[in-house]
Amino acid sequence: MHAGRVARFRYAQFCPVARAVELLGERWTLLIGRELLIGPQRFSDLLRRLPGLSSSVLSDRLASLEERGLVARRELPPPAPAVVYELTESGLGLKPLVYELARFGVRFMGRPRSGDHSEPDWLRLGLDVFRRLGATPARAFSIRVPDGEREVRIHVAGGPQGTVVSERDEPADAIVHAPPVVVLGLVSGGLDPAAAASSGAIRVEGDAAALRELPALFDFGFIAPGSEPIRPGSSPPH
Repeated sequence: MHAGRVARFRYAQFCPVARAVELLGERWTLLIGRELLIGPQRFSDLLRRLPGLSSSVLSDRLASLEERGLVARRELPPPAPAVVYELTESGLGLKPLVYELARFGVRFMGRPRSGDHSEPDWLRLGLDVFRRLGATPARAFSIRVPDGEREVRIHVAGGPQGTVVSERDEPADAIVHAPPVVVLGLVSGGLDPAAAASSGAIRVEGDAAALRELPALFDFGFIAPGSEPIRPGSSPPH
């Protein structure tokens, strides 16, 4: 055990749920796992992407995950040498857990709250969570989300095997330029694409009419009765 590490809380229960909560129930641990599901991250990347997380707590959580064999460190080669953290094969077992938490948590999302942080590439993870697994319309879309001086590109394709979400740069029926919350409104059916284009909320290249089929590539049907589709609201108050 690392010097100065605090002894971990243990439940006196012979139960796999209790064991999982002992490991993952500490604050920030699951969110660190979410970040590493997106891809390998440097220590500084994790601090930037998780505002409010201190370097000491991050060190502690990463050390714990390394001890349990869920996270490993890897050195990147020159010309930009750096150490990155990535999930091991065992650590990738977090994926279905994180995905089910996302399906549960979307019921309580509402509008962005004041001070809420967001990373554009969280959208790719979210679209993969809610993609439809059964046959979907054979349409393809390229979603482009602004991220400072660059953009995050997400390719969404339907077909008989279900929806595929990837980072591939492949042909698409329509290319959509929009911020994440607007994309969520489109894929959930809560935002009319024609109205969004007319208002300037999105910019479309290609077959704009194809966007009406975009919600059919995703499954938000599990949301509790009485819940509304995701609709982008006004900016949160400051």
